[in-house]
This record gives sequence, structure tokens and C-alpha cells, in this order.
Amino acid sequence: MKMCADITRYLSVPELTPRASRGLALYVKDTKTTKGRGVFAGRRFRAGELIEVAPVIVFNSACTLPRILANLLYNWEEQTGEPQTRAIALGYGSLYNHDNPANLSYKVDAATRAIRYSATRDIAVDEELTINYSAASGCCTSAEDTWFERHQVPRWSR
Repeated sequence: MKMCADITRYLSVPELTPRASRGLALYVKDTKTTKGRGVFAGRRFRAGELIEVAPVIVFNSACTLPRILANLLYNWEEQTGEPQTRAIALGYGSLYNHDNPANLSYKVDAATRAIRYSATRDIAVDEELTINYSAASGCCTSAEDTWFERHQVPRWSR
């Protein structure tokens, strides 16, 4: 089976329908940059507002996964203390692109196996929603922006 360079394009074809015709709070579209697709605000969000609660599937970190899939996973062990675990967020959780500072922060809820994403500032309609990959704590900013280098992933350009 051949692995695609961008598996996210296959996750939800209906999301390509224009946001306005569906009235969605969140939608996915091509960013027109090397980042590929991203998650966008279908309405205004206020600072502190809960954007999404994404359930996760937890994996044993010893599992060998294709690199493209491994780069979508959260370090669940670092977030929860649960030994040798990583997790993939469902919903929009694994589709948020990186920025530093980001306009979302996230908190891991180990008890419910979910990640809660909240706005760190007011967010306008049609603005891309981002998280900070380098901030392991889920914060929106980090002093060092090294996630791409540590994971040997080419950094996108705007």
C-alpha cells in the first residue's frame, strides 16, 4: 500500500464545501501555503472560549508508525504521565497547524482521554486556528521554536 504525502486530504471530503453554506463554527480549507490544509473559524471566538473538545486514541509509543502518522501524534506520556504513550486527536485536533504565538492553547484531560482547545485571544471569522507545536504544555507561546527541527520535518513557509 502506497503512503500519500498528505493523508489529511482524505479525512473529510465534505469539508471542502464552502463554510457559509453550512454554518459551521470550524471548517477546513487549503491555506494556500506549504502548510497545506488548516482549520479556520466559521464565526468569531472570544478569548478564553472553548473551541473544541477532541477525543483521543492512545497508542503505545513503542509501536512503529509511518513518519507522516507519527508526526500527527501528541506526546501523551509527557502530558499525562501515562508511561510510553502517544495519542492522535480526533475531530479537528490533529489538523491544527503551528504558529508561535498560536491563537489556541490546549489542555489534556487524561481522565476523559480528550484534549480541550481554547482561544488565547479574540479570533475573527475566517482566521486560521493554530496551536504551538513547540510548547509541550499546550501554551500558545514558546521561547524556543524547535518542533520542526526535532522531528526532522521541513518547516513550512507563509
